[in-house]
Amino acid sequence: MLATLQLSLLSLSAQESPAPGVSASQQQPSPTSGISATAAPPRDGAHDFDFLIGNWKAHVRRLPDRLIGSTTWVEYDGISNHKKILDSNANFEEFEVDNPEKHLHIKAQTLRLYNPDSHQWSIYLVDVDKGTLDLPPVVGQFTGTRGEFYDQEQYKGRAILVRYMWLNISPKSARMEQSFSPDGGKTWETNWICELTR
Repeated sequence: MLATLQLSLLSLSAQESPAPGVSASQQQPSPTSGISATAAPPRDGAHDFDFLIGNWKAHVRRLPDRLIGSTTWVEYDGISNHKKILDSNANFEEFEVDNPEKHLHIKAQTLRLYNPDSHQWSIYLVDVDKGTLDLPPVVGQFTGTRGEFYDQEQYKGRAILVRYMWLNISPKSARMEQSFSPDGGKTWETNWICELTR
């Protein structure tokens, strides 16, 4: 339910809202004004992830112990390579990073799909070795150069909200953060920071 509310808020943010203190009916032009009002069309976000296509160097900071107040981060370096699928707006990521000192290795794949009806992206984690697709996806959209995507999951026996954020986007760099909220979005703990460069 929380995820539904969060996603509803995301959808509403893409629409025009009445000015403070003015109802929607008050904003309509009077029949005698001679001016026809048309709602702005929903923003087309089909190319929001085009900046990501290509090969990147990845530096990751990961918080292994989550939602317990830990401040011990582990760092990794590796690659994050992205390509479009069949000339569509969908894209696929191959991700692989290592921490040689601690003998840690993370290999992952990500599938991003754009829905032209809802104007939102769904982001799925894929494990091609195990043949699994993590559900539910995180769902959301970009506002300007900042993307926010949410879902609700179970983590260690409790329901949490998960948020992905894309920010600091340029032709040569981008940043992705993952955060968990145990209290319905009142507070967030960031547990994954991925800095991409090329």
